[in-house]
Amino acid sequence: MNRNNSNNINPWSWIPSLYFAEGMPYIVVMSVSVIMYKRLGLSNTDIALYTSWLYLPWVIKPFWSPFVDLLKTRRWWIVAMQLLIGAGLAGVALTLQTTYFVKGTLAFFWLLAFSSATHDIAADGFYMMGLNENQQAFFVGIRTTFYRVAMITGQGLLVVAAGYLENSPVSLHLSKIASSNSISAAWSISFILLTILFLLFALYHKFRLPTAKDDIESATMDIKSIFSGFKETIVVYFNRKDIWIIVAYLLFFRLGKAQLLKMATPFLLDSHQMGGLAMSTSQVGLIYGTFGLIALIVGGLLGGWLASVYGLKRLLWLFVFIMNLPGVVYIYLAYSQTSSLWIIGSSVILEQFGYGFGFTAFSLYMLSISMGPHKTSNYAFSTGIMALGMMLPGMLSGWFQEHFGYPDFFIWVLICTIPGIVMTKFIRIDSKFGIKEI
Repeated sequence: MNRNNSNNINPWSWIPSLYFAEGMPYIVVMSVSVIMYKRLGLSNTDIALYTSWLYLPWVIKPFWSPFVDLLKTRRWWIVAMQLLIGAGLAGVALTLQTTYFVKGTLAFFWLLAFSSATHDIAADGFYMMGLNENQQAFFVGIRTTFYRVAMITGQGLLVVAAGYLENSPVSLHLSKIASSNSISAAWSISFILLTILFLLFALYHKFRLPTAKDDIESATMDIKSIFSGFKETIVVYFNRKDIWIIVAYLLFFRLGKAQLLKMATPFLLDSHQMGGLAMSTSQVGLIYGTFGLIALIVGGLLGGWLASVYGLKRLLWLFVFIMNLPGVVYIYLAYSQTSSLWIIGSSVILEQFGYGFGFTAFSLYMLSISMGPHKTSNYAFSTGIMALGMMLPGMLSGWFQEHFGYPDFFIWVLICTIPGIVMTKFIRIDSKFGIKEI
């Protein structure tokens, strides 16, 4: 057992549930909200603008992480944030039945976003403090797997369930009581179920998370020393020679993909008259949220394995082109407006596989520039800049789509991949980075 674990609780009893709880609110805020608002009749411009703003907590997350270190233990933060996430989910469920549902749900999605980002800080820190180095290495795959299972559950099974409930007797009855419609009632039920899940998570982790000695000691650190160290990490990160190339690459690498990801599900849901594929909510949950995410995971695993064998630098251009080129399938889908689920499903799987495969290079690059004594903080800054690179293009993607129409929008997305491809030429990567030592 881990020497830092004072009550010798088996890691298997809390790591899977902790990282499932970490992944679920993120996917709900970032992806499920888009599908929900689309089904409730919001325009693509409004959906893209409102939901992209929800990236902000992950952009600025590094700047309030010292407070999580300073105030209370990470164990306390985990349980508290899971309760707050549950409250946010309940708020979404309740306000969906009102006439001010857009403002109401957005307010609670903001609460969810900040709670989820804070939960990420606490959970990842607790992982390092609650386990020794050997256990950390062993469970890294376990935590990643359950985080991804949460994504499939949220964007796949939850959306499928909501689609099924949209025309169910339960939703129709609830809509009559609340003077709403069956679609909002269906999503309310779905969020109520998530609320119950997170209340159970908070209760479970209250008793099953170990008490780590280092966690208690870090919560009593001096405020001056914490902020002094935080200032040092900022100076170290932004004082390097190639910082502007790094920042530009992190911002532009997913310029096209950020817009595609935001508009993919609205495109699948929109009617043929609107230029979409007229799929049902359940079909989108199954094809995009389940099979698409599985393809994303498989692509990421294959990319990681190849990078460990041949190294990131050697395969960099392969990663970049495989990530961006499959986006052409959406141009085909937009022009053909096919109703074949096999063609649509195959196209989504191909695009998501390419994204998962190529994103491996992006993740490894962030690791390569985060080496040194402040690697955790440096990586946090990199992920914050990366999130900004998703937020800003995503905000405008809905306007571009409604201005251009779907076919020309997807051509625009392909053009937007050019800056990231060009920037790839200027980044520096050690030729041996990523290769597994034998």
